[in-house]
Amino acid sequence: MTRTTPAETENATAPAALYWGKVMHARWRPVHHRFTYRVMSLLIDLDRLKDADCQSRLFGVNRAALFSFQERDHGGRTGGGLSQYARRLAVERGIDLSGGRVLLLCYPKVFGYVFNPLSIYYCYGASGNLALLIYEVRNTFGEMHHYALPVQEASTEAPIRQCQAKAFYVSPFMEMETHYRFSVSPPQQDVRVRIVQSNAQGTMFAATFCGRRRALTGRSLLTSLCSLPLLTFKVIAAIHWEAMRLWLKGVPFVTRLKQREI
Repeated sequence: MTRTTPAETENATAPAALYWGKVMHARWRPVHHRFTYRVMSLLIDLDRLKDADCQSRLFGVNRAALFSFQERDHGGRTGGGLSQYARRLAVERGIDLSGGRVLLLCYPKVFGYVFNPLSIYYCYGASGNLALLIYEVRNTFGEMHHYALPVQEASTEAPIRQCQAKAFYVSPFMEMETHYRFSVSPPQQDVRVRIVQSNAQGTMFAATFCGRRRALTGRSLLTSLCSLPLLTFKVIAAIHWEAMRLWLKGVPFVTRLKQREI
């Protein structure tokens, strides 16, 4: 029987934690294309932001710091409370999150800069069961869209599986007439996210993130600064680099149609 150490227990209940891991993208059509990058994500309890702000002098919430988290970078981007934003989306779908937690998995700001292609809100009910997942998607045109999907059956053993038709223009090399299949394991000691994109001809693309939890401390943040320098700058640079590689491989450019982005 595996025993949980006091440090692991404290880390599991902390208002903010880090997940070190890898992002992988694979495309099968119209050409084969694959890449993997090391990344570090932040998991933060949106109802305990003041506590998270005190975890390290190197980490700030809604203020400038070496590593930071700003509510205005997410949701309606108005500076309002993100927890209430998520709860409003839940109410619109007939879900009551009273007494439950709302956690957000995203990249932290580093040196005041961040770009999050995908952020995930894990919304729990009072019983502790996962009730709603919100997938917040950004593109490089400065636009953002969310898919708020109720969780029909939550299990601590099996990943949560959900489907959604694409409704937001993301990549100029990916057509709009596709569907997403999400497979998500809620954040515990590990976190796993897999998104498969398909069209009428079958599966064409998959993206995954697998990460292992680490405590958010001054030491772990400094370690990440050395191991993953300029993390968030690397994210946006990688997006443009991989786009250029696709263009060089002859992948056709998809025209952006305004009416399909809402």
